[in-house]
Amino acid sequence: MENYNVNYSVHLPSYSIGPDCYNEVPYVTRFFGKTAVVLGGETAMEKAKPALLKGVEGSDVELLGFLPYGGDSTYENGDALIANPLVQKADMIFAMGGGRACDTGKYVADKLDKPLFTFPTVASNCASVTAISVIYNTDGSFREYYYPKLTNHCFINSAVIADSPEQLLWAGIGDALSKECEAIFSSKDDTLAHTPLMGRQVSRVCTDPLVQYGKEALTSIRNKTASFALDQVTLDIIVSTGIVSNMMTTVNDYYYNSTLAHCVYYGSTVTEHGHHHLHGEVVSLGVLCLLEHAGQFEEEDRLMQFNDSIGLPVCFDDVEIQESEFDKMADKFMQTTEWAHMPQGVTRENFLESMRRENAKGRAFKAAKT
Repeated sequence: MENYNVNYSVHLPSYSIGPDCYNEVPYVTRFFGKTAVVLGGETAMEKAKPALLKGVEGSDVELLGFLPYGGDSTYENGDALIANPLVQKADMIFAMGGGRACDTGKYVADKLDKPLFTFPTVASNCASVTAISVIYNTDGSFREYYYPKLTNHCFINSAVIADSPEQLLWAGIGDALSKECEAIFSSKDDTLAHTPLMGRQVSRVCTDPLVQYGKEALTSIRNKTASFALDQVTLDIIVSTGIVSNMMTTVNDYYYNSTLAHCVYYGSTVTEHGHHHLHGEVVSLGVLCLLEHAGQFEEEDRLMQFNDSIGLPVCFDDVEIQESEFDKMADKFMQTTEWAHMPQGVTRENFLESMRRENAKGRAFKAAKT
């Protein structure tokens, strides 16, 4: 240890939540510039624009424009925005919308080295607070991860979230269900240093709030009504999982952010019908496959019952994937970052067998209900 000399920085997400949190925008951004351009989904901007305009009214913040991000987080869409004169002129980038809009905004802000502020309009993932962007090919298939800088601040308007599609919160719950089991499983072979060790411990608070408040939160969003339960689930999906991601992911040293549950999702993108299903929907099924592989059968049973209670999948029939497509799925997920950082003991064949066993369990669970 005599020559030990390692320097690194950890940036934790800062955030505001509440129905009037956009009123904080002028104060939070005051040291970063005066002009901003909003990049986002068209529907998202339509819903959140009035609140943002009201929030910056009478302040020094000038919004130069609201630009559609292109519909997917691709390098092509990001590069087109980088070339836009309004984006080049703005002091700050405001990314507004779902995960792919935020991921695109992160790429743009990183390439231009401009301050970034995110405005998630759905509680479907942690993209608005993480230092990782999921990049897709133009045909919609997964391409790679891009590692941008962390957003400077995230504004979570609970009134906007309450007015978002129920299906996206539903899928967000499914995605967040993976964080604890994946973080613990992927890091199980390693002695962890301070930062990933903290991330693993934070992951342990990600599952239970979803199980406790998930059904009530879905009722709230169905009724377009803010509630304590909806806030708890929103913060779990966006902030808790985001902290884990930031603390358990580096470009070169380690990657514990996701593993087998996400392999199931990336594999689904090359199946005939599975790619039509939402990311978090398929990931929630991948969670059951991971728990089956890890031998955590009690937790698998608990989460299978929870999935069923809110309509998330319990077997591959629910996401229109045939077992005959499993080999094609494996060809895809073995190309991913997740597979490259897999813990010891996982092989293509033993995980495919775990998927088959989980599929049989899920089918039996459904049959027992009828």
